[in-house]
Amino acid sequence: MASDRIFGLVVIAVALAFIASALAMQTSFLTDPVGSKTFPLIIGGVALLASFVVVLKPDADPVWPGVETFLRLGFALSVLIGYAYALKPMGFLIPTAIAAGVLSYQITPRRGPALLTGLGLSGGLYVLFKFGLGLGLVGLPKAIFG
Repeated sequence: MASDRIFGLVVIAVALAFIASALAMQTSFLTDPVGSKTFPLIIGGVALLASFVVVLKPDADPVWPGVETFLRLGFALSVLIGYAYALKPMGFLIPTAIAAGVLSYQITPRRGPALLTGLGLSGGLYVLFKFGLGLGLVGLPKAIFG
């Protein structure tokens, strides 16, 4: 119980810092429809609410995972870091398809469904963000179009 409450308090502190930094952001008159403050505020608010739940209703006796699980989490983290670095030079579609496919394969090691998940998430999220939310995403690398 104590480890859950400590974790919840740490996440509360991080969420409050995240919200404070989002509120301190300078915005220009040319912003996306979602805005440069709105999305971080939503993420910080959800993290804050979730951490309150962890503090108020911790697990009775948490069971910590083994070393293999931490290695898998480290691999997933490295995939996400690589994804973040690949977005700008490669556009949205290719890195998203690769990252979603790799993470899907890590959850359920079946190539076909992982490939379909990567392609489906990449295309679906692109349509949602580009056309539904009106964000200025670059779909493919600019080098392809000259």
